Amino acid sequence: MAAIQQQPDELIANQPLQSPQQKFALLPKIINGGIAGIIGVTCVFPLDLVKTRLQNQQIGPNGERMYTSMFDCFRKTYSAEGYFGMYRGSAVNILLITPEKAIKLTANDYFRHKLTTKDGKLPMSCQMLAGGLAGAFQIIVTTPMELLKIQMQDAGRVAAAAKLAGKTVEKVSATQLATQLIKEKGIVGLYKGIGATGLRDVTFSVIYFPLFATLNDLGPRRNDGSGEAVFWCSFLAGLAAGSTAALAVNPFDVVKTRLQALKKADGEKEFKGISDCISKTLKHEGPTAFFKGGLCRMIVIAPLFGIAQTVYYLGVAEGLLGVQKK
Repeated sequence: MAAIQQQPDELIANQPLQSPQQKFALLPKIINGGIAGIIGVTCVFPLDLVKTRLQNQQIGPNGERMYTSMFDCFRKTYSAEGYFGMYRGSAVNILLITPEKAIKLTANDYFRHKLTTKDGKLPMSCQMLAGGLAGAFQIIVTTPMELLKIQMQDAGRVAAAAKLAGKTVEKVSATQLATQLIKEKGIVGLYKGIGATGLRDVTFSVIYFPLFATLNDLGPRRNDGSGEAVFWCSFLAGLAAGSTAALAVNPFDVVKTRLQALKKADGEKEFKGISDCISKTLKHEGPTAFFKGGLCRMIVIAPLFGIAQTVYYLGVAEGLLGVQKK
């Protein structure tokens, strides 16, 4: 998930730009982003869990591995932990998804508005800058959410490895984990891996925004005079841009996931930072390790974007607020 790794608001936020004189209707966008995030996370979370476990899995000295593929990981997880086991860590993700969307969506709109020229145009470089800045603001909420989510998602893999070694691992909840981290390291403990998280999210936004805008501009326009692309064009543009950006930043997502995994299975390596993680992974597993879970990540991102686009066009927030959908 990237990694629950990048999320639905990118599609919503990157609608045709308004002129600088117009005001942005932020509240409906924020609510739509939150609703889309909650629905999207619920639908694709099992795939995000599989992605996390594949990325954290390290090859043993004799080439042994717990999961041989995405489908093997899904099958073994479901068999060992059941249906609800596929949703480990989802509660904290759903709880924090709304403020995450609010921060990123508001920041993206604000910077797009500020960087728009007097004639109402937003150059490509400014689109990239606005998206990158929004991604940087997002990590305030994303980092703690990802940290806690990864521990819960990867707990089953660590427990299974311990069982094979004749040991047991005590189960902990997200609340217990957060409390323990704050007690031991203060609030800073919740921001382990913030550098790698920022590297992933900022890069994703820089790639996604201009790519989506370019693809979206190629399609036919709606006949309501808004100048917006027809639904199916924006939907396909979002899927293509989101999946492409997700695959492009997957190496950063692997590094982030491994740095944020607090518990390791016996024999697995510890990492001191981004460069240490990159060098050790390259040395022991080769460059292909940085694309572990890549297919899962693309499959996770695509429906998230589709759901977000659907929520936007349905105008759920506008209906709740009793305002006219623009």
